[in-house]
Formats: sequence, C-alpha cells, structure tokens
Amino acid sequence: MIKLSRPMTGEVSLHMGAPPEKVWALVSDVTRIGEFSPETFEARWTRGSTGPEVGASFKGHVRRNGVGPTYWSPCQVTKCVPDEVFEFAVGTDEVTVNNWGYRLEPSGTGTTVTEYFRIEPKPYMRLYWTLLGPLRGRTNEQGMRTTLERMKAVLES
Repeated sequence: MIKLSRPMTGEVSLHMGAPPEKVWALVSDVTRIGEFSPETFEARWTRGSTGPEVGASFKGHVRRNGVGPTYWSPCQVTKCVPDEVFEFAVGTDEVTVNNWGYRLEPSGTGTTVTEYFRIEPKPYMRLYWTLLGPLRGRTNEQGMRTTLERMKAVLES
C-alpha cells in the first residue's frame, strides 16, 4: 500500500458580494467556465443534458497547466443543490479520476464560495499523487484562486 504524504484534496474559499442565487447561476453554468478557469477554456452539455442536475453530462476542453496538452474531459454532475452545492465527477462512465465542486454559504451581504477537488483513492491515483501531488496541488490551488477571483469580478461588476 502506498502511504500518502498529503491528502488528495484541496480547496480555496473567497467571499463574493453577491447573493447565493447569483453565484449559483454562475458556478452551475458549465458553458461559462472558459471565462474563469486558467485550464478549462470551454465546456458544453452532452448526452442530451441542457443544464445542472444530478446525472447531467458535459465535457470540458482542458489545456493542462494552461499550456498543454489539450484534451476533452467527460464529466457528470454528482451533487446539485441550488444555491448550496454543485459537484461533478471527471472521468468515464466506468472510471472516475477526480471530483470538482463549489460550496456556497450565505455570509453577511454576500456568499462565501469554496471551490474544491478530491482525487479518487484508487491505487494508480495514489501513485500519481505521491509522485506529482505537491506540484499538482499547488497548480490546482492557484487555478481555483484565479477562477474564483475572476468569478468575483464578474459578480461584483
């Protein structure tokens, strides 16, 4: 068994001066992710899905680390509670590689938004995370921070 030196998860939170319903409309509209993410430059609903609901499918067009390689990632919505949480699994129907999501919490006159990821604890993902986890974890954290700051700018403009 591979022993992990750090957890295979991460999250970044940011307060936004917008109510949860406005934040929800933004984070659950996957077709807008290209405006915010430094890695995923476009996404579209697939398999007949047209919006956020548990089981809905979409694919994200990713430019790894913002420079390449470029590929499409199939995704499926796994948690969908309006104004509270939007989460999706990345991978095929048979194999989930990781999970990404947003938690929304009303806070004062706005919303605290937490973007998070969770790597699936499969043996090959444990090996990947043991070897590349520190680097990938920093990249993910920077990307989440950038994504949330760009969303905040749109919501507060």
